[in-house]
Amino acid sequence: MSSRQNCIKSFSSNVLIIVIAIILSLSIAQAALAAEGQNASHPSEGLFLAQIVLLVISGRLLGELMVRFGQPSIMGQIIAGIILGPSLFGLAFPHAQASLFPSTEAQKSMADAVAQLGILFLLLLAGMETDLGLAKRLRKSAAGVSLAGIVIPFAAGFALGEFIPDSLLPDPQKRLVTSLFLGTALSISSVKIVASVVREMDFMRRNIGQLIVASAIIDDTVGWVIIAITFSLAEKGMVDLTTLATSVIGTLAFMAVSFTVGRRIVFEIIRWTNDNFRSDLPALSAIIAIMGAMAIITNLIGVHTVLGAFVAGILVGESPILTRQIDVQLRGLTTALFMPVFFGLTGLQTDLTVLADPSILLLTAAVVIIASVGKFGGAFAAAKISGYSGSEALALGCGMNARGSTEVIVATIGLSVGVLDEKLFSVIVAMAVITTMAMPPTLRWALARLPLRKEERDRLEREEFESESFLGNFERILLTVDGSQSSRLAAWIAAFFTVTRRMPITVLDVRAPIDESAEREMASANGQQVPPQSGTVAQELREFATDLLSTAAPDGSLTAASDIHITVRDRNGDLETVLSDISSTGHDLLFTGVEPSMGQDGRFSRPLQIMTSAFKGTSAIVSARGPLPERPRDLRILLPVSGTERSIRAAEFGLAIAKAAGAHCALLLIVEPRQVRAIPRISDRGSDHQDVLRIVGEIAGYYGVEVEKVIQEGPSPELSILRHARSGRYNLIVLGVSKRASGGLSYGSVADTLLQTADRSCIFIETNLAPSAALPNQS
Repeated sequence: MSSRQNCIKSFSSNVLIIVIAIILSLSIAQAALAAEGQNASHPSEGLFLAQIVLLVISGRLLGELMVRFGQPSIMGQIIAGIILGPSLFGLAFPHAQASLFPSTEAQKSMADAVAQLGILFLLLLAGMETDLGLAKRLRKSAAGVSLAGIVIPFAAGFALGEFIPDSLLPDPQKRLVTSLFLGTALSISSVKIVASVVREMDFMRRNIGQLIVASAIIDDTVGWVIIAITFSLAEKGMVDLTTLATSVIGTLAFMAVSFTVGRRIVFEIIRWTNDNFRSDLPALSAIIAIMGAMAIITNLIGVHTVLGAFVAGILVGESPILTRQIDVQLRGLTTALFMPVFFGLTGLQTDLTVLADPSILLLTAAVVIIASVGKFGGAFAAAKISGYSGSEALALGCGMNARGSTEVIVATIGLSVGVLDEKLFSVIVAMAVITTMAMPPTLRWALARLPLRKEERDRLEREEFESESFLGNFERILLTVDGSQSSRLAAWIAAFFTVTRRMPITVLDVRAPIDESAEREMASANGQQVPPQSGTVAQELREFATDLLSTAAPDGSLTAASDIHITVRDRNGDLETVLSDISSTGHDLLFTGVEPSMGQDGRFSRPLQIMTSAFKGTSAIVSARGPLPERPRDLRILLPVSGTERSIRAAEFGLAIAKAAGAHCALLLIVEPRQVRAIPRISDRGSDHQDVLRIVGEIAGYYGVEVEKVIQEGPSPELSILRHARSGRYNLIVLGVSKRASGGLSYGSVADTLLQTADRSCIFIETNLAPSAALPNQS
């Protein structure tokens, strides 16, 4: 059976399921109405549930079908609503449709409440998907494309609204506001639709794909500001300079506060909730509360709540501790419930039978042409002026010509405030459906014509490495300290990662409060220096990271001092329990610098055993030996590798430190005598050794670190490591390890020997990963 026949068969099955669902829902609805005596003033909960279930099922099925045909899933959800509305189901079975979706205000308000909440969640999700970094990197080109693509169709749509006959307007006295709504609806692209198609085409990381998405982000942001201001005018019904000034000033103030102190406030709320609550999904509740609060604020300043939800989504998406689990759950709630209900109800309100009127059909054609030509022409012209090729400008014009969810929300708002009637609402929804369904095939055709340039290929290879790198999996750092020299070195290493990878850090002093007090008294009595407390360590850590920023990236290319997030956590209970609780709050990388690092049995000490066992993520044990260098750049890092995946990942760890510190780095490949020939030259090694050198060399190339490569043979790897560390004056050894099954904490003979005999600092990185079959010479 051909693929086309399979699609037809799948479509028929879906239609059958939808018909069955309609019949079941009708039965439930009629039974509910009969039980309540057909009392129209009293809403039926059973009917409400039937409506929601039907919209979710039909939206999911048709959404799935649209995806299989290369269309966005929301098109299926809108079409499902159109099918269930007066355009098809109501036309064929008017009484059944009226029973299932009665027009009484009491009943409609129940589903409308879910739809209004759905608008906020959709805008929250759209904000979370907004990549401000991408928009900033491409701000010049993207701003030109976006603004040209807004101004031209906005002006054309506004002019169309000014010349529409009074008979087609809901209220001729509000013509100006209606014209503004038409201009807005015709000019804004849907970043969600644009991003989904570009991602599906695997062009999200291509230059032109990033420019399309960045332009859509600016489009959406500017559009929601325009919508918010237009909404305030719609409520007044006329242009009131006082109201307009209040809305504009209030919007600018809201945006300014949100993207300055608001970023920090949102992060602290999410962090505090995530770290202190023990019930399920506390951070998700905090995000919803943040969205609600910001939506209320925008409502109080006289603009629509959608702006508050959108800005809240941007700030939440910028939070460095937005865990993948929270992100997936929020998307799941929105995708599974709110999207099919909102877009389904939008389709229900769309009456395509009005297109039988020649004047309405002509207006719809004019709207589609103005929207398409204006958007395409503006983006194409701006791209050509910016120096892009014809094929790139063509792709930009096609990519920006998707409306979808944004126009539907605009139309819904216009309908709710009375500046659009059912006819104009249906016209805008029809335009959104037509332009959105035309965008994917035209964009695919345009993108397929674009060649891949060399600099773009190099960038894509670097980004692919980053997505698959060992360090790319971590989100939050836990730093355990006790005021020792090892704590200071561990703080250094942690600062490197928070600066280069924007990872928030939690500092935990592992000394018990009673022991800490006694230690301070004893130190004072003996005239010794009092060991620094966790708060002092955190302050030193912040100062060191800030200094590192100014020296390593004076142009601000890495991060900003305000993005350094350091939290101090008190030890308020058993160490094992505290570590277990902290690791459950999204901390996945532990730096521990405590002394003594070695116990009486010659293995790692009991506190280190407790911490590495209780912590659920990756552990890095830092043991300081000898004097620490005065400056980070004075570090000389030795990376022993043996071909195992853990040793290569530890090498990446060390290379990241070398990159941040500007330190010298050497790779030491250790082989046994039986594995090499008489003359120890790199060219004489087997292909397995060459593979290891190549892999680590590629990692070093990504980080931009020059690595000295050395091959050393010998029966004792630990002696080879120490001998080379001393001869090369290396003061930091980074070693990948894995736990051994034993009574104490042991990482094998090499790690244990280095712990006992090394006269220079070491970092033992515990990955606990199975060796990769792709790497030779695993052990």
